[in-house]
Amino acid sequence: MGGRGGPTSKLERRLAAEGHQAICGIDEVGRGAWAGPVSVGAMLWRSGSPLRGIRDSKALTPVQREEAFVRLERRVEFGVGHCWPAEIDELGMTAALRLASLRALEELHARHGVWPDVILLDGQLDFLAGLGRTETVVGGDSRCISVASASILAKVTRDTMMSEAATVHPAYRFEANKGYPAPDHLDGLAAHGPCRLHRHTWAPIRELLGLDPYTRAPALLAEPLQASLF
Repeated sequence: MGGRGGPTSKLERRLAAEGHQAICGIDEVGRGAWAGPVSVGAMLWRSGSPLRGIRDSKALTPVQREEAFVRLERRVEFGVGHCWPAEIDELGMTAALRLASLRALEELHARHGVWPDVILLDGQLDFLAGLGRTETVVGGDSRCISVASASILAKVTRDTMMSEAATVHPAYRFEANKGYPAPDHLDGLAAHGPCRLHRHTWAPIRELLGLDPYTRAPALLAEPLQASLF
């Protein structure tokens, strides 16, 4: 279903043949960004879902991602969850990925009334251990159609949020770099320092704040843990 050379539903079909009724692919975006949330997409695979042309989000142009997102939004059951910068600072990335995934699964359930009975995670890290059956799939976003779909849903949702954030914080050009350390982002940091959307425990941000490598940003814990940032 993914097309020649693209992700397929081979693993999903094997799990369905084993009796699983609700197979969910999960992927994240924003793990390496210096600003903004880490976002997770959760997409429920159904046999016969019209998913032709789906690729890992990194293999698509922005226009192709937008087009794929529109198709997916109309045709599949999904949720997208986020973990905000202050929460990432407080929890660390592994726990942040778990929290964002739980929020994605909660949105999936709220919208469609479904809880997965097996979850496919991109990569080697099982950050949902203990929450039922999970399978890690190295290169899952290029191999599994559900994970590739989740990557598109997460990427387009987060990119839209960062573009909206750029209207409030224009100095960092978030609409172009999405919070990653591109030259225009670094120029904004050099001129203005970090804003509240930055991850203040990240080493480059701590350096800009004049903090040593293992010190939290001042008053970090005084902020609400679940701040509305966008």
